[in-house]
Amino acid sequence: MMALALVLIPILAGLVSFATRSNHLRRAILVGIAVVHAALTAATWIVRPQAALGGWLQLDSLGLVFLSVISALFLSTSIYAVAYLAKEQTSSRPDFEESFLFVNEPEAVFVGCLLLFLGTMTLVTVSHNFGLLWVAVEATTLSSAPLIYFHRHHRSLEATWKYLLICSVGIALALLGTFFLASAATTQTGHSIPLVLGDLITNAGSLHVPWLKVAFLFMLVGYGTKMGLAPLHSWLPDAHSEAPSVVSALLSGALLNCAFLGILRIGQVLTASGAAEFANGLLLVFGLISVVLATVFIVDQLDFKRMLAYSSIEHMGIMAVGVGLGGLGSFGALLHTVNHSLTKAMLFLVAGNILGHYRTKSTKLITGMFGDLPASGILWMAGFLAITGTPPFGLFQSELAILRAAFDGGRYFVAIVLLLALGTIFVGMAAIVTRMLQGRPREGAMAHSTSEAAASIIPPAVLCFAVLVLGIYIPSALNDLLLEAAKLLGGHL
Repeated sequence: MMALALVLIPILAGLVSFATRSNHLRRAILVGIAVVHAALTAATWIVRPQAALGGWLQLDSLGLVFLSVISALFLSTSIYAVAYLAKEQTSSRPDFEESFLFVNEPEAVFVGCLLLFLGTMTLVTVSHNFGLLWVAVEATTLSSAPLIYFHRHHRSLEATWKYLLICSVGIALALLGTFFLASAATTQTGHSIPLVLGDLITNAGSLHVPWLKVAFLFMLVGYGTKMGLAPLHSWLPDAHSEAPSVVSALLSGALLNCAFLGILRIGQVLTASGAAEFANGLLLVFGLISVVLATVFIVDQLDFKRMLAYSSIEHMGIMAVGVGLGGLGSFGALLHTVNHSLTKAMLFLVAGNILGHYRTKSTKLITGMFGDLPASGILWMAGFLAITGTPPFGLFQSELAILRAAFDGGRYFVAIVLLLALGTIFVGMAAIVTRMLQGRPREGAMAHSTSEAAASIIPPAVLCFAVLVLGIYIPSALNDLLLEAAKLLGGHL
């Protein structure tokens, strides 16, 4: 029942938030549910919940990795969101071209959709029925779309529609993949194997492999669209750029992982059926294309939130490559999932502080952050070092594991492409970030006197500290969980 409670509690709280008139009560509900969800998630590390609804809902080690990331990020962003919403309530429309801080959208919709978003993402992590998994992934789209349109700007409207349309195309392809999976699960005697992960793996020898490969291809493209893999990635830079930074943190750090989990689930079935090489080859191709494309757009990027969005595409590609390599690469990909989520959420929260102070996303107009926003400036520099895989931050460890898997497996081309891309991105982002941090404020830049509130600094600082710790020491409980999850993907370590 705990798995069901993890899903229903935030959904019911979200419905209550829509009807609540008091903003203070609504914000208390947001933080309170985040704490309860985190506590329940922590409890699952001690006692793994039993399967519910006939095995449709179940929390295995792979799902627990993603659920823990989602819960931790939501707790951090909910604390940040309280200060953000308080600032929005007291702000009037600023007199400048791009209105980032003025909100017409009722706060009830924002908080309610945030809680529904948490519930639907949790449902993805515990869904072991592929039909229910598809419904859960689609529900994350519907619950998060109003969050992107929060500012009611014409660009946020365009980003929302692009998000809905492109992800709807992707989810339609994933639905076709689910139908093909049902065809693969129909035996020659006419018996249908339930589309439950455990049943499919147990009866993997009876699956029709050609239909199974087609199902994987459609699900890879379909869920890969939501994950941000090229070439159907174009919704991601707009959505992440135009959404409020607290929402961007969840989109990049949590939502993309949900789509990735959908791909991993069908990959488990292919591995059990002996078709892992087919799946791994496609993951390598899509992963490398995504990394290369992101590299091109990150270099000399003029919008720092779009820079972070393309960085997400890069890291989704790295994770796909890691799983495609198998073995140590699968472990590295899961560790990279944790590190990237924490780091990217931290960077987007800091980006919200920068945007609130300078009222612009242009990297050309922002200089002297160390003087104007010292705490945010330090976190921005630390986040840059972390996201580019600089030691001693955690992403260095996970990227090193993936590169080792490539070299050990004789995949020298993959390793060289990754190294070239990582080096180019480091140089490109360094040029942008150092220009923003150093020097004096540019003459004519619209910097506004804003204080760095504790609620806007502590959440990203905690996330930054966590990534730093993971680069120095991986707790044994987390290491064991990642090893167990990697074995479910067919990794032999």
